[in-house]
Amino acid sequence: MIILRKLACVRPKPIWHGSVLRDGHAQMTSKKDRDGETALKNDDISPDIRQELFRLQVEIRDCEKRANDLFFQNMIKGTSHLSLGQEAIAAGMAMAMQPGDKSFCTYRGHAHTLARGVPMEKVLGELMLRDNGLMRGKGGSMHLTSVEHGVMGSYAIIGAHLPIACGAAWRAQYLGQDDVSVCFFGDGTTNIGAFHEALNFAAIWKLPVVFVCENNLYMEYTLTSEITAVEHPAADRASAYGLERIVIDGNDADVVYRTAQAAFAKARSGGGPSMIECMTYRHSGHSRADPAKYRPPGELERWLEKDPIKIYRTRLAEFGVPEARIRAIEEESKRKVDEATEVCKASPPAPAELLTTDVYADGGWAWRN
Repeated sequence: MIILRKLACVRPKPIWHGSVLRDGHAQMTSKKDRDGETALKNDDISPDIRQELFRLQVEIRDCEKRANDLFFQNMIKGTSHLSLGQEAIAAGMAMAMQPGDKSFCTYRGHAHTLARGVPMEKVLGELMLRDNGLMRGKGGSMHLTSVEHGVMGSYAIIGAHLPIACGAAWRAQYLGQDDVSVCFFGDGTTNIGAFHEALNFAAIWKLPVVFVCENNLYMEYTLTSEITAVEHPAADRASAYGLERIVIDGNDADVVYRTAQAAFAKARSGGGPSMIECMTYRHSGHSRADPAKYRPPGELERWLEKDPIKIYRTRLAEFGVPEARIRAIEEESKRKVDEATEVCKASPPAPAELLTTDVYADGGWAWRN
């Protein structure tokens, strides 16, 4: 069952039911009809899109798991931040975007980069600091960027990209273009000054920007609810800027996709920004350096029952997608990851002379010295 929660600030607190956030709005439901056959109601997502949503989630999961494996093989240096458990947000948002739309990501940006169509070997190659990487090994895990695919950077400084996303949206508004800037950030960002500055600016200028808070409950190692005055740190503050309070189940790709479609349509029509808070949970620690010992017993296990891929695999079966087709998507994903891994292993390390390129927009570094 999928229920889309889209609330005004005066509505009651949400009620969690299984993996679904409920408030009584009618969406797709599954029930037994009088003949005992399964009947599906109010479905507005095509079979092709639904299978693509599943493919994206599976490929993101498999690619990031491979990145984790390569780290333990000493083939990826340093730390990185994985989105294991949060794949539905990246998939649902990306599926609703148009080719010209812009993504602004955090240091946890592998998922959003892959979801926009960047090949796996480009992402893994960048993490492995190989010459075939997305930036030929110069950016690493926290700075994935592909203007060609609309990925306008991954930002390691908390909240730094929110005003930049506003700038990109202002450019579109000024030039009369219809692209939307989509800015992803975590719940910890909501206590940063740039969060409030960006929302205020976007609301005043009615910018075509959609802010997406991936609320995984923790600010690095600290439970968000312990140091934030409101239950939903993004949505409960939206009304201060004249924006609608929107809280959704971020582990259900259908819910994310539908919500994104509405927000993007609003932005393109001149209706201004939206703030979407997606409730989710990261299966691993904040980074590879974090064993996540601070989580209470049983919390991870409860959220594993709400695994977005587990939810969506069941969804496909409910809609009559054959098990053979589901397995084919999963097997194809594993094949892609294996092939990408071998390509990266065969690629040479980035040459040392790359360090002095792309430093200045108007030329190299040598003439300045």
